[in-house]
Amino acid sequence: MPSIKLTTEEFKNKVFDYTKEQDWKYKDSIPAVIDFYADWCAPCRMVASVIEELTKEYDGKIIFYKVDTEAERELASVFQIQSIPSLLFIPNQGLPMMQLGALPKKDFKKTIDEKLLTISVVTAE
Repeated sequence: MPSIKLTTEEFKNKVFDYTKEQDWKYKDSIPAVIDFYADWCAPCRMVASVIEELTKEYDGKIIFYKVDTEAERELASVFQIQSIPSLLFIPNQGLPMMQLGALPKKDFKKTIDEKLLTISVVTAE
């Protein structure tokens, strides 16, 4: 399953409605990664190919979303995106973590395995 493009409204419906909630509360039970990108950004394109590989490897375990910062300026502003690519790692419980820059695949996997899947397994028991 490829990564899913998110609009601001879809983000509020599927991930977190920052217009109604003050404290972070993720709406899904499967951890997620959100890639904030722009089509003109070369490092973003490099990250996109890594994310497409990861969507296959973590199918059913992690949801991968993409947010076009040019089209979804409100959402980019809410998360104070000032450089792209920026990736938001969302555990099914707890606060999300932001990582900036085009990281190698092994670094993405390490963050997913240690911060998203480990937390998910521990809190599910």
